[in-house]
Amino acid sequence: MSVRIGDVAPDFTAPTTHGDIAFHEWLGDSWGVLFSHPKDFTPVCTTELGTVARLKPEFDKRNVKVIGLSVDPVDSHLEWEQDIAETQGTPVNFPMIGDSDRTVADLYEMIHPNANDTLTVRSVFVIGPDKKIKLSLTYPASTGRNFDELLRVIDSLQLTAKHKVATPADWKHGDDVIIGSAVTNEEAAELFPNGWTTVKPYLRVVPQPGS
Repeated sequence: MSVRIGDVAPDFTAPTTHGDIAFHEWLGDSWGVLFSHPKDFTPVCTTELGTVARLKPEFDKRNVKVIGLSVDPVDSHLEWEQDIAETQGTPVNFPMIGDSDRTVADLYEMIHPNANDTLTVRSVFVIGPDKKIKLSLTYPASTGRNFDELLRVIDSLQLTAKHKVATPADWKHGDDVIIGSAVTNEEAAELFPNGWTTVKPYLRVVPQPGS
């Protein structure tokens, strides 16, 4: 059974490079990003882990904990992290799950037999403080992920969780947003007393709340 948006993220206990964790307990009241790698000592993954390490202050600002995973053991991760620090200029500053028995990979369906029946694909799950899946993405093994885009999506998820708005195509933090379709004009007048622009009755544009 697939893990879908709105489902409770499967809980698990696992060894990591920062010690054993119970996933839900480790998340606490934070948002979380769980992302998988096909295997250790692979070139694209090396660049991805270095990128996330450099961006960790941005995740921290958003109250987001990041955690990686591959089906290799923790000892292998720790050895690989030396290469990542050397080649990417930033030590890995977040935990990596050792999933050699594929427990977590199976829970989150990270192994796609049509791609490879032993390696995890590049999966990304964004998990809210309510422990529910807010976003899932799957990349092929050959394509590195865009983590600036992931931060953009998290900005949208956090904004729309707090306000009755949606974000348009290519939205970035500070841009105008769209009033949610379930919000009546009467309710919108209370929520957005400075008004909005009606492009169509179903398309009402308003400055980003709190910007």
